[in-house]
Amino acid sequence: MLTTAKLLRRGCRIGVVATLLMLCSMWAQAHTGGSTTLADIRVAEQKVLFRLTLPVAGLPPALQTKGAAPGTEGALVTTLGAAILVRSGGELCGLAPAGSSEKRNPAGTVTLVLGYECAGPIAQLTVRDNLFEILGQDHLCLAKVEWATGTQQFAFAADNRELRLSVRKEDGAGSGALSFLPLGIEHILTGWDHLLFLLALLLRGGNLWSVFKIVTAFTLAHSVTLGLAALNVVAVPDRLVEAAIAGSIAYVAAENLFMRGSLSRRWLVSFTFGLVHGFGFSSALRELDLTRSGLLLSLLNFNLGVECGQALVVAAVIPLLLWLRRTRWEAKVVRGLSVFTLIVGLILLVWRGLF
Repeated sequence: MLTTAKLLRRGCRIGVVATLLMLCSMWAQAHTGGSTTLADIRVAEQKVLFRLTLPVAGLPPALQTKGAAPGTEGALVTTLGAAILVRSGGELCGLAPAGSSEKRNPAGTVTLVLGYECAGPIAQLTVRDNLFEILGQDHLCLAKVEWATGTQQFAFAADNRELRLSVRKEDGAGSGALSFLPLGIEHILTGWDHLLFLLALLLRGGNLWSVFKIVTAFTLAHSVTLGLAALNVVAVPDRLVEAAIAGSIAYVAAENLFMRGSLSRRWLVSFTFGLVHGFGFSSALRELDLTRSGLLLSLLNFNLGVECGQALVVAAVIPLLLWLRRTRWEAKVVRGLSVFTLIVGLILLVWRGLF
């Protein structure tokens, strides 16, 4: 017969597993955050043409099915088009529904072409993206803007919604690339799989020099594969990448539990799996089809953001770990967190591999 204590322990175990499953269902897409829109913006004379590609699953339910109810034909163009404000020299340009279109793609995405008409030739262009009010605050829009004499890339985010540029100047790619710096910080701070991997690495990271090598190795590796993938030198399916990231979390946690003599090469483990993590953001940048100089500047700023974000995480975690090492609870805490991380990593691996 089961005693009350045994029943409580069994109930706690079931509760922990259920909680992990619920968390993993939310973390399964943790690497990318919310939905991502790719915007190809062309400026010619007094017209601005937007070509938006976004996942159908990221749309509000009422807009996910074209023509789901009478009178909804063109609702997606009208709704999203009204959320993008285009100004020429401060004067609002109007959406031209007749010059707009909608196409549903087999890959589960929808492509919208939105045409805006301005009163006269455009010299100073302002674009404000309010899609976040419709698609969620964790939505992201990666844009490439082209005009007769130049091109520029820009990352629209909920706290960075407005782009201003002079379309009479030569290529000003560098200024737009700066918008990828906060994007890199957000990428690492909101990517729970990244943070879990770093935590697993740091739990038995050793002294401060060892920690520095671990973090630097991860950043260098992340930068290498992100660049190679974004430049189309290497291509790896997203599903495989996400499963491999989950596998890296499980491996490092298992190493913490079962491989006691591995601290001296922990930086090598960090570098190896950093190569895998670097593929996670590359597909969106690659699909933007940026110019080579624009892409390299965006990559540089993005990786600087990743480095800053990691520095914030390390600065917060290391004092706690150093304090923990002076207590008698260190072994139990490290073991408990490693077991938790191992379970999460394995569940994520199965989830991402099968679903």
